[in-house]
Amino acid sequence: MPAKRKPVCLALQGGGSHGAFQWGVLDRLLEDDRIEVKAVTAASAGAMNAAALVTGLERNGATGAREALDFLWQQVNQSGGRNVFGQSGAWLKSLTPQWMTENPLWQASQTLAMSMSPYSFNPLNLNPLKRVIEAAVDLEAIKASKIRIHISATAVRAGQSRIFGNDEMTADVLLASACLPHLFQAVEIDGEPYWDGGYLANPALWPLFAKDVPDDIILLPLNPVFRADTPKHSADIMDRLNEILFN
Repeated sequence: MPAKRKPVCLALQGGGSHGAFQWGVLDRLLEDDRIEVKAVTAASAGAMNAAALVTGLERNGATGAREALDFLWQQVNQSGGRNVFGQSGAWLKSLTPQWMTENPLWQASQTLAMSMSPYSFNPLNLNPLKRVIEAAVDLEAIKASKIRIHISATAVRAGQSRIFGNDEMTADVLLASACLPHLFQAVEIDGEPYWDGGYLANPALWPLFAKDVPDDIILLPLNPVFRADTPKHSADIMDRLNEILFN
């Protein structure tokens, strides 16, 4: 007879496309089938994984969760590099990471992009992630689930972290949790604009300290805490700043 599954909480850190690595870890945990997820706290890309995870668990347990996570990232893949600047996947394939980090023109373009406002270059507020959420996430299943979900977003005006629970789950909540302010306009919820939840809680752990949730928390981080080398190229410096900030 298989051993009784251990009840745990999951804490899913955000980190952009590195969320695909987190998907792989979740897939392995679900395949092993030794844990029972009772609560999930997450931010940004972790929030997308959390929403798909709970969607699938409600449909068909661990098997359903693995299928839902796979479908989520298949939908991300179908975006094929499309974003507010157009189709970028094809030409990005021709550029090596080393070329991008060391090329002065690329570095200058990064600086220019950071100085532009999404309210100017993306006035229609186009966000390919919205289609992915609508295709891969069952918001009603999350609202009805007994698995607690806690999604963090950063309140822009208040400068505070807000945690959204099951009964508050909407596509806008997930978009807010993953809203990078240099790329997308702030997502307004209940009159408050929100940015990426990872700025202040990546992810929030305090919702898991309640007495009626499991004591054990499995943390799935995406950003390195320690780096052996000092970054010297501008892109590497920015990457390390982002890692420290989002930790």
